[in-house]
Amino acid sequence: MNVALSVVAEDYRRYGWTIEATGDGVDLITDERIAAIELSGSAAAGVRRYLRANNLSGPVIEVPGTQRREIHLVTGVAKAARAIEGLRAAGAIVHTGGARVPLPDARRATAWGVMPREARWVPPVVALAAAVRAVAALDRKRLGRVAC
Repeated sequence: MNVALSVVAEDYRRYGWTIEATGDGVDLITDERIAAIELSGSAAAGVRRYLRANNLSGPVIEVPGTQRREIHLVTGVAKAARAIEGLRAAGAIVHTGGARVPLPDARRATAWGVMPREARWVPPVVALAAAVRAVAALDRKRLGRVAC
């Protein structure tokens, strides 16, 4: 592993996260303290706006591609089975229990949308689940207004 990658890994470790640096880059290893929720498309955009408007934003990784994809880091998954179930039902990918999440570094195309040092906290998964529900409710309300 090169020195630059080592420095990046140590920087992430100072947040108390389990980090592993490999030849491919630096990965977050999810555990009982930190997990990741992946959203895409309009849900990702709506949730990002909702969290920002309510001062609830935490660290967010932006994943490049044809469709918007974001990975929100969260806490509190151990006691949030219903929230996780709701997120999955809404189409979110939930990374928990030792899953590897590639973190932004010089070797990867991902980037921080909200850097850990810029976030005021890492929100609990229930806050992200509430944001997903609120955005879905707004979308349903807007669809109800469309004239046929």
